[in-house]
Amino acid sequence: MNLSLAGKRALVCGSTQGIGLAIAQELAGLGATCILLGRSEDSLTRALQSLDRTAGQSHQLCIADQNDPLQLQSSISQQLAVGAIHILINNSGGPASGPLLNSSAETFLATFQQHLLANHQLAQLLVPGMRASGYGRIINIISTSVRIPLKNLGVSNTIRGAVASWAKTLANEVGPDQITVNNILPGFTRTQRLHLLMQEKALKENRSIEEVEETWKGEVPLRRIAEPHEVAALAAFLASPAAAYIHGVSIPVDGGRTGSI
Repeated sequence: MNLSLAGKRALVCGSTQGIGLAIAQELAGLGATCILLGRSEDSLTRALQSLDRTAGQSHQLCIADQNDPLQLQSSISQQLAVGAIHILINNSGGPASGPLLNSSAETFLATFQQHLLANHQLAQLLVPGMRASGYGRIINIISTSVRIPLKNLGVSNTIRGAVASWAKTLANEVGPDQITVNNILPGFTRTQRLHLLMQEKALKENRSIEEVEETWKGEVPLRRIAEPHEVAALAAFLASPAAAYIHGVSIPVDGGRTGSI
């Protein structure tokens, strides 16, 4: 099985912590040169230091806010001046929790920009180089909510579903160029966002975070919370030559929690 990413360049969004950082570490371990995208230079520098380095790898950081299209355009254009980027990992933190009817139009618009429009802008910038180089992987980190909406995550459910539809449409368009587009749907994963969601629920229900976590574990057939590297392992496989015929799909990594086939 060919899992080598030697000679490939990967842009990993939201790569200073959690799933994004774990993905960058896995890709670097397979030989890819990683470009870490985020807003904080200090956080990016720390993340960069955690990546494997072998001959031919020269990892880079890319400071940009996915909510700022002009800054994103400028930063990515500088990276593309060096050469094609073969792998795009679209990953960004989710919006605040809350009921759908309590969510403002401004929240929807900001989330749409951060997720769908930023993904689209990056795809437009990177796909020409993927086509020219003969290798392309676009991997979107979304949520199991695209299968079954999650309680109290109204904005997230809505926008994540839009991203999934965008990805399927893009897959149909770039497939003839042998560029694959796939979605990963993480379930409960031990990240800062999950901790915040547990904390909110604990406060609302006057329970401890530990009690909330045990309740959530009980909803998962494997009876545990995923670690970021377990989601990252799938991303690394989808980015590899071995996954060349996996295209246009959404794959849960949720311990069996999603109640659909």
